[in-house]
Amino acid sequence: MKISPVASLLFLTSSANAFANFGKAKKATVSTFSVEDLPGILAPVGFFDPLGFAAKADENMIRKYREAELTHGRIAMIATLGFFTGEAVQGITPLFDGNVKGAAITQIGQVPAGFWITFTVAAFAIETLRVQRMIYDPVTCPPELKGKYRSDYIPGDLGFDPLGLKPEDPEAFKEKQTKELQNGRLAMLAASGFLAQELANKKGIVENIIGDFQAPSLDNFNPLDLLQKSVSDLSPF
Repeated sequence: MKISPVASLLFLTSSANAFANFGKAKKATVSTFSVEDLPGILAPVGFFDPLGFAAKADENMIRKYREAELTHGRIAMIATLGFFTGEAVQGITPLFDGNVKGAAITQIGQVPAGFWITFTVAAFAIETLRVQRMIYDPVTCPPELKGKYRSDYIPGDLGFDPLGLKPEDPEAFKEKQTKELQNGRLAMLAASGFLAQELANKKGIVENIIGDFQAPSLDNFNPLDLLQKSVSDLSPF
């Protein structure tokens, strides 16, 4: 498996055990399970694991890493769309009577508590389903398999495919998995950038984009003033 810089950072938060996995990158194979056979490997980067996480992890930990990467990537993709949607429709959407306004980082506190209760219950149900699908049943499995990931479990497979997009062909399916991983990695970078930008100038992403495309007045226009403003907007201080 080739792991992007985003995935390497993700590994730092996936498990406390990961902090012991520093070392020189190398091919890691456990029995017939090979990290480099997993989806997400693209040229020209090659097998990317500079901190040696995969090299020192067993099969179970690799599965845990991949599940965490997929989950964080999916959440980031939803969050990235949420930044744009929440800020673009503020004041005109019937949701929450249109009272949720401002930059996305400020909208969370404006959402009624009832929504968060429903959200928490739904998230708990999804995570319970995930655990039931990916972990051996502790009641029926041998002691040595308790808490271990099922060998036949496909990372990220929650059994949810209402549009029937999952290909039957193994190679086509692997390509789809790689595309999801790449989009998730990009979304994690994008969501992090959105958060940093809104924390820096307290403006929403949509507001920042619209402001950047507004044509300045030609009266007393000085290109150096525009450049100085752009640099100051990027500064976190």
